[in-house]
This record gives sequence, structure tokens and C-alpha cells, in this order.
Amino acid sequence: MIEVNSDMVCAIIPAHNEEPFIGNVVRGLLRHVKQVIVVDDHSVDNTGLAASAAGAVVIRHPKRLGKGAAIKSGLRQAAQESFEFFLFLDGDGQHDPDEAPTFFATASEFETGLIIGNRMMNVDAMPWARRWTNRFMSWQIGKLCRRELPDSQCGYRMAHRNLLSVLLRSSNGFAFETESLLLAIEAGFLVSFVPVRTIYRAEQSKIRPARDTLGYARVLTRNLRLRRGRASSAAVVRACISHKSSTNSLPSPQL
Repeated sequence: MIEVNSDMVCAIIPAHNEEPFIGNVVRGLLRHVKQVIVVDDHSVDNTGLAASAAGAVVIRHPKRLGKGAAIKSGLRQAAQESFEFFLFLDGDGQHDPDEAPTFFATASEFETGLIIGNRMMNVDAMPWARRWTNRFMSWQIGKLCRRELPDSQCGYRMAHRNLLSVLLRSSNGFAFETESLLLAIEAGFLVSFVPVRTIYRAEQSKIRPARDTLGYARVLTRNLRLRRGRASSAAVVRACISHKSSTNSLPSPQL
């Protein structure tokens, strides 16, 4: 068991047009982590400048590439240093930076590859449509990977460095959270959940409904096909072993 401390953690924030909020998020995080990387996904406001002024390392995309692509840009930068853990959260103030130690405590207690915030323990402040969508998607993804997932969509999460290759294979869009979770479970990493609160404001969602829904559907379809393919291959192997065993058990011919 290891004791996770601030020097071991780099926070990565994908951000698009978050100038009003990003500074407070960065300053709040720097009370708990050694470094904050903000990936400005081609904002048209001063998101990058506000993040830099607050103390973050800023990477700017020359065009909008998507939430997952922004996280992966941050991961590549952070991986060049010796951080053991990567903490992810949104730049719109929806996630409370002061809850970061909750993730550290869970990582210290358990050998967890991926720790995900669970917003569903207190949904009073959550808009009804989001509440229903989160529950449905968590049920759907949980059914696919055959385990209960209380909140599969929360972007407030922390990953161990050993998960880096899995994270870099995940979707470039908003389906990043879904695919990284599925791939982590498929690879045998322990996934844990910690209770977090979510702060909702009146700002417009950054989700692009048609494009991001299609991306989510593609991730589910791709993972379902992979799982079915592996199940089919395993069945063929079992059949071959069974056939070989039955052949070996036949009596030797009499000479």
C-alpha cells in the first residue's frame, strides 16, 4: 500500500471556452496537486490565458479535436515526468477541486487502476434529464461489462500511470469516459467509485448531440463486437481441446 501525496499527482483539465471558471478551478487544484495541465481545445475566449495566469501549464490545440483528444494531449505531456497518478476533471467548475483528497485516500487504501466520482448518491441538484441519462448509460455499460456501475459518465476521475496505454487508446470525443472505463475493466484493472458532488450552473453543455451520440454508439458497438469475437474464439479453443481429449481417450487399435 502506498500513501498518495500531492507530488505524485498531475491534474489534467480539457477546456473549451471556460474563461469564467478555469482560473478558480486551477487555483483550487494547486492546493492539492503538484501540477495542473489545462488543454485549451481551441477556445475562442481567453481560457488559455486565464489558466496560465492561475498557474497551470497550458497546451493549445490549433483546432477543436474533442474532449478525449484534449485529455490525451495532457496525458502525453504529464507522462514525460514521474507522476504516478493523473487526476481528470472538467474546467467549468462543475467538479469541486477540494474533493481531490477523496481520490487520494482511495488510491492509498486500494490498488486501484481507475477511480471514478459517483454523483448519483445525491442527485437533488442534478437536472432530471441528466439524472435519467446517467442512470440509463451506466446500466447499459454495466450490462456490457457484467458489473454494477453507479456512475459511468462522471468526468471527475483519477487513473494510475499503469493505465496510460489504455487511456491513449480511448475515444477522442465525449465517449472517452465510456471507452476508457470499458477498456480498463477488460484489461483487468480494479475500478473503484468515490462519492462526489456536482455543481450545476446555467451554462450551455459542451456536448455536440449528433456527433457525440454517434461516437458513444460506435464505442459500444466496437466493444460489443470485440467481446463477442473473444467469446467465439474461446468457444473454438474449448471445442478443440475437448475433441483432442476425446481422441486421446480412444482405445489403441489391436495389432
